[in-house]
Amino acid sequence: VQLQAFGGGLVQAGGFLRLSCAASGRTFSSYTMGWFRQAPGKEREFVAAISWSGGTPYYADSVKGRFTISRDNAKNTVYLQVNRLKPEDTAVYYCAASSLSIATMRDGDGIDYWGKGTQVTVSS
Repeated sequence: VQLQAFGGGLVQAGGFLRLSCAASGRTFSSYTMGWFRQAPGKEREFVAAISWSGGTPYYADSVKGRFTISRDNAKNTVYLQVNRLKPEDTAVYYCAASSLSIATMRDGDGIDYWGKGTQVTVSS
């Protein structure tokens, strides 16, 4: 599976973006998919994940209520709608695929594939 994230950009605080991650490969629908981010000088952190069926999404506390993860298995794509952006959301956002559970992925373990990131910059 190859992953490519896109949709990032420069936005003012309070604004929104829709990130997409396109996957190649016929087994996309069998993977737990997630988003991580890495801000300058910080470690990569978990943002959100969604199970293979599209149910039971899970979010980091810092984005809960503002970000929404979804997937379209017919299009081999996972999305991250990011609303009410804050300057502290500035980071490179990466999508990831795992054959394991959300519980494992949110700890940063068991990642089978990483996509190239997309930069999100939020100005104050």
